This record gives sequence, C-alpha cells and structure tokens, in this order.
Amino acid sequence: MDLSSNSMLPRSIGCQLSSLTWKCIALVTMILFLRAVLLHSFSGYGVIEWNNLDMILSHSLLSSSDDEGIRRDKFLEVPQIVWGLNNQKIAFARACLTARLLNRTLLMPSLSASLFYKEIDRLQPISFDKVFQFDKFNSLCNGFVRLGRYSDLKNKTGIYDLQKGSGRKWTVERDMEQLKQSSRGHVDEHEVIRIVGKNPFLWHDHWPVKDYARVFECLVLVDEISKEADKVVSEIKRIGRKLRRKTDMVQSDSDADTEGSSMAAAPYIAVHMRVEIDWMIHCKKLEQRSGINQICSSKQEIIERVGNIVSSGSPTVVYLAVADSLLNDSSILSGWKEGLLPFEKKKLRVDGIYKKHPYLIQSAIDYEVCSRADIFVGNSYSTFSSLIVLERTQKMMRMGIKNSCGIDVRWPSYAYNIPGESNGPQKWMTNMSDSSLQAISYGSNAISC
Repeated sequence: MDLSSNSMLPRSIGCQLSSLTWKCIALVTMILFLRAVLLHSFSGYGVIEWNNLDMILSHSLLSSSDDEGIRRDKFLEVPQIVWGLNNQKIAFARACLTARLLNRTLLMPSLSASLFYKEIDRLQPISFDKVFQFDKFNSLCNGFVRLGRYSDLKNKTGIYDLQKGSGRKWTVERDMEQLKQSSRGHVDEHEVIRIVGKNPFLWHDHWPVKDYARVFECLVLVDEISKEADKVVSEIKRIGRKLRRKTDMVQSDSDADTEGSSMAAAPYIAVHMRVEIDWMIHCKKLEQRSGINQICSSKQEIIERVGNIVSSGSPTVVYLAVADSLLNDSSILSGWKEGLLPFEKKKLRVDGIYKKHPYLIQSAIDYEVCSRADIFVGNSYSTFSSLIVLERTQKMMRMGIKNSCGIDVRWPSYAYNIPGESNGPQKWMTNMSDSSLQAISYGSNAISC
C-alpha cells in the first residue's frame, strides 16, 4: 500500500512538471508572437524606431486600422496656419502627423485666406471646414489621423503650453525628444497640449513622404469650391471641342464625321508658369546659393519645351496658371507652337469666378484645374507644382505604374525647368519612398526620371 503510493508520487510530479512546462512554452510563444506583431505593425509606416519596448507598446495602437487608435479625449492645438495654399497644406499635414505621434486628436486649425508673409496681423483667418470637408477628412483618414472641434472639449484639465524651440541649437533630435517626452507622464495627462511658437510649416520634419501623401488624400474641397473649379474646367474643354470642331470641318466633308468628332473629349495641358518678377528674383538668388542653374526658366524656354511634348495634331488648349500680375502681359500668349492654344483665366473669361474669392480659394481652384489636366507642366522648385505632381503620381501608382520614363502614361507630369528628351521638359514623378518631405518642399528637386 505504501509502496504503491510512493510509486505514484513521481508520476504525479512528472505530470505536473510536464503541464507547467507546456504552459510556460505557450506563454513565451504568445509573448514573442505579440511582440513581433507589434513591432511589424508600428514599423510599417517607417516613421520612428522607439528605443524601448514600453514606448512601442504605448504607441502600437497608432497604426490600428480603426479609429480606436486615435484618442478622442486628448487633443493637440496648433498656431494659425499661414502662407500659400500648398505651404498651408504641408503645415496642416505636419500638425496632423504630430498629433498622431502624440496619439491625440488635432483640434481643427485656422487657415489663412490672405497672403501676407511678414504682416501677421493682416492675415485673414478662415476655418478649415470652409475650404475642406471636415467629415470627409475623418472618414478617409480613419484610424490614421483625426480632426476634432473645440466643442468636443470637456475642459476637465488645464491646457499645457508646449513651447517649440528655435534656432540652430534646436535640432531634429531635440525636437523629437521633446515630442516623445510630451507623449507620456504629467504632460500627457492634460486634455489639451497647445503648441506655442512658429507655425507648423517651420517645424522640424520627422515623417516620410508617404505619410504626408496619406493626409493629402483626405483633403477634399468643399462643394462650393469644387463647383467653381468645375466651371473653369468645363470652359476649357468647351473651347477645346469648339476649336477641334472647326478643324474637323475644314478637313472633312462628312457631316456625320464632323458631328461625331465634336462630341469627342478635348484634352488640355496645364502649365504652372512661374515667371513673375518676385519669383525670378527669388529663384536667381536660390541658384546663386545652391550652385544649381536649373531653377529659373524664361517665358521662351517654357513655351519651347512645352511645345516639344506633343506632336502636331488636333488643336489643344494650354491653360496657363499664372499670377494676376501677368494677366495683362500679352507676351505669355504669343510664340506657342502651332496647334497649342494658350489661355489664362482672363482670356478664358473666367476671371470673374476667381475675383469672388480670397487668395486661398483662388489658389485652390487653380490647383484643382491643374491637377485634372491631361498633361501637367510645372517647376520642380515650386511647392504648388510639386504637390500636384505628388497627387498625380499617386494616381499612376494605383494603376501599377511606378516609373513614367520611356513610356506613355495617363496623367503625365513634366518639369519645364529641367531639359529632357528632344529639348522637351523632364518627365516627373514624386519619389514616394523618400524619408522626409524635403524632396518636394519649397526649393527642392523631386525629379525621378
């Protein structure tokens, strides 16, 4: 009896040990699996590599596919966003990505309807939702970044003012360290972190181009502005069809053929023509500082290079997106290759549409007209041109086109300030794998061909 009991004891202990061992193995396996998933999920955006597992765990939900990853009870407030349309879009995206890093909802910022570079007190603020669709933005950017309204605040805690550093000693590393410290501890306990100092366009850049591109995709113009752009594009195409119909009537004796061709699509080219005096002064100084001589382009160079993009054929409208100071300069409308028919907003008789709106809205309309063009030609050192090309690059990449060199593609873009094949402009696509927006920021080169 005792012998039997003693003989069963080792077997009982062995079974317990075996069970405990398997539990330990299962637990370790689960931990390793979760760690691998979290590391992979967070590094998928290629934004930041945290130095310890605690930081990874605390921010792992940021790459969640649903909106639960962005906290709705913690907010980030930023200064008024200023300067040109596309500088404001970059500044807004940078503010969104900063809020994402802090796992906070960005309080809807004010944009600037007017354009005053130095006289801040003369800036005319305009609410974000007067330019872009608020709900559409949150729907398209669901789980990535989030916008909130001031009415969402509960005012349970005070506001924490976060002073942005400046000067040469305020490095990218110091800026990131400040943000990381603000994402935890007593600072993170505040309902609102308010960043004080320079506007977001001047903040250090910590994010890759693809993250900016994702935010830009969520920016959809309100219907009022979009319909104004529709009117301009419709007029461009109406004139294009009319000119082609006249050509067909001369070349064809068949009424049926003429009628059929008049219903055909009328493609157009959009050229962002930077030749105004202030731009030429700026770009000449930039060429001197950088030692690069492919930033400025004369009117004649632009006209000649655009003319070498397409072969002679049916008449094609060339829409010139130019500064208002050039609307009375007839020289921009002369010297074009046969078959290319230049129009700016005044000659097109749509300048009245633009005059109804402040500077920011006028720029938004022109941006939309250029982005919809069958062919776009711009300056690779212009933020306006660069963001249009980024948008068009995204469209091509969705079609599986990763490089436009040597092939005919839909939505092609060109940089007239850089000579390409046959003395035409250089083909242009944005490098979406760049680690920062510097490649497409004001004063940079983003040519990929």
